[in-house]
Amino acid sequence: MHTDLVAALDIGGTKIAGALVDHQGRILARTQRPTPAQENGETVMGAVEAVLAELTASELWPRAGAVGIGSAGPVDRSAGTVSPVNVPGWRAFPLVERVRSATGGLPVELVGDGVAITAAEHWQGAARGHDNALCMVVSTGVGGGLILNGELHPGPTGNSGHIGHISVDLDGDPCPCGARGCVERIASGPNIARRALADGWRPGPDGDTTAAAVATAARAGDPVAAASFARAAQALAAGIAATATLVEVDIAVIGGGVAKAGDVLFDPLRRALRDYATLSFVQRLTVVPASTGTDAGLVGAAAAALRGGSTVDEARRQAV
Repeated sequence: MHTDLVAALDIGGTKIAGALVDHQGRILARTQRPTPAQENGETVMGAVEAVLAELTASELWPRAGAVGIGSAGPVDRSAGTVSPVNVPGWRAFPLVERVRSATGGLPVELVGDGVAITAAEHWQGAARGHDNALCMVVSTGVGGGLILNGELHPGPTGNSGHIGHISVDLDGDPCPCGARGCVERIASGPNIARRALADGWRPGPDGDTTAAAVATAARAGDPVAAASFARAAQALAAGIAATATLVEVDIAVIGGGVAKAGDVLFDPLRRALRDYATLSFVQRLTVVPASTGTDAGLVGAAAAALRGGSTVDEARRQAV
């Protein structure tokens, strides 16, 4: 039978999602399980295998020719292993080998979740038509990936473009990664909320202290809440400008929960970018919200599987 589909896995600290995806990026079958993130490694793998078992039971499964995995990181694409920060039971866990064995020996492509979302945005979303792009996820953490010369650029280990751990404040707070003043330490959702609370912001009667609640307060004119988002925007602008200066991307696409703050984030971000992206060759840099939505991880994992060492477009041509 013609293998015109790929299997996709999107593995995070909250859920493990799986899908069968066609070469146009359409999801034809899907399933998911909660991630038993605090359990041992085999229990977590059991949840992955349960997702794969549902996919392999589908009548569409014989049409699947490869598996793509987008996983919380760090990942090591060259070794086929994952060590997600928020899944302590997996340290150098041989995920590629285990998935290959659970799927009857199909080829498996592993990338970090930021790289997967980059692949999705370039294939189906806001970075479509751009040969050089940075795509970011700003959520509980800050991740990212790069499109260079029209191709996904995962790097040797699958972590290239991990903008969350560029240092933008030399004397800043220590980051859990071991460095100081990282973009993530300032601009992630929990850190936006932490700064707002430390500076005197108080939640409403519902007691909600998330970044979404800070965004609501900022929108209503709370100066402390707005200042916390402005600081996050400044950190993001510094990281984006540094990346654009280094590799000449012309668009930065931002998704994840924090991007849902809309103008509360994007207005100060675009203003700050003018202060950091100052050289002539980065002045045309634009920043836009992501557009692939909650399925970005699955679509991007599928794109990575289709890519299999080539671009999505080449893979699609070969499959026809």
